[in-house]
Amino acid sequence: MKSFANRTKGLKQSGIRAVTQMVNAYNGINLGQGICDLPTPEPIKSGAINAVNQDKSIYSYHSGISSLRSHVAQKFRSHNGISCEAEKNVMITNGSTGAFVAACLSILEPGDEVIQPEPYYGYHVQLLKLLGFTPVFVPLKQKDWRPDLAAIENAITPRTKAIVVTNPGNPAGTVWSEKELEGLLGIMKKHHIWAFTDEVYEYMTYDGHSHISLASLDSAFERTLTMTSFSKTFNMTGWRLGAAVGPEALIEKMGLINDLIYICPPTPLQYGLKEAFLMDESYYDTLSAEYDRRRTLFCDSLKKAGFSFRRPEGAYYVFASFENIHRAGVPGFENDLTACEQLIKETGIGSVPGSSFFSNPEDGRFWLRFCYAKDVAVLEDACERLESFGKKHGLTS
Repeated sequence: MKSFANRTKGLKQSGIRAVTQMVNAYNGINLGQGICDLPTPEPIKSGAINAVNQDKSIYSYHSGISSLRSHVAQKFRSHNGISCEAEKNVMITNGSTGAFVAACLSILEPGDEVIQPEPYYGYHVQLLKLLGFTPVFVPLKQKDWRPDLAAIENAITPRTKAIVVTNPGNPAGTVWSEKELEGLLGIMKKHHIWAFTDEVYEYMTYDGHSHISLASLDSAFERTLTMTSFSKTFNMTGWRLGAAVGPEALIEKMGLINDLIYICPPTPLQYGLKEAFLMDESYYDTLSAEYDRRRTLFCDSLKKAGFSFRRPEGAYYVFASFENIHRAGVPGFENDLTACEQLIKETGIGSVPGSSFFSNPEDGRFWLRFCYAKDVAVLEDACERLESFGKKHGLTS
């Protein structure tokens, strides 16, 4: 038999998936994978059930059912401040990942470079590589994980065609300020590059930070593809539904590619999702408040366990350093891989090794990512375990 395609040689199981298997083996608490275990809102579930019972099960238009696109367009206009039309500028996608794949294949040529701030969301990087594009890594400022606009501009070459912006950030929880977005837009206009903005955690911001869509800024829409997912907002990660908004010509191309790769998003689930946009606006305020409550609870315990970190401004992860634990001589905390495994063995708590988020694994040596999108009772159990760990090793501050 002839060999597999060269593009598959670098593929391996996500570190996040591997941690999940390890936690399950110890019957522990998985704070690694970004899966929210809260229930999907009843109106969404009922809407999908009704659609199935009514046999709304045939292919939809490749960019989604018209009524859902209308609701999503209204959401982009009212919440994100992006001027758009449902039929021209909006498509429903197979998760935000589906939007990213379609956008990359619509805009990029093999060998094109894409600026990727790091620490990064691994799926963006792996997909760029798989599809034949070249990620160019630009570190965030490690002290506060803010974007370094000068470094971004210095990384641009004649082959640069786009930049990936994850806002709020995963794993570091950075929320880009309006000034930073304006600065990035100036760079984009000067060098004629696109932005792919992943705004999955747009409703989860804290401490007075507000999410701003890059595409809402003057003259940004024509050079920006905005992606979101409903997985996190409505606790429906397995439904694989997202959306994209952008210039008409780009959305048209993406729709054609979506048709080839996915055919369409799951039809009955689209009808279920449509019901989400009829829920009271208070849902989003409650969502943010509940995650802020979990953030406070978890961060307080993580600190008592000896970790150091900057409290996330958005999303629902904490990117924490255990270098102090390493220096204290706690066994098993030599690097991120051993620390992840040791923490599972000792406390039953799963995290994600920091090297999963860097182009140079050594940069993530003393970092772990934790997800606090859990039922409060489960999170409280995790917090008690962490605090016990801190006391056991004399790390509690």
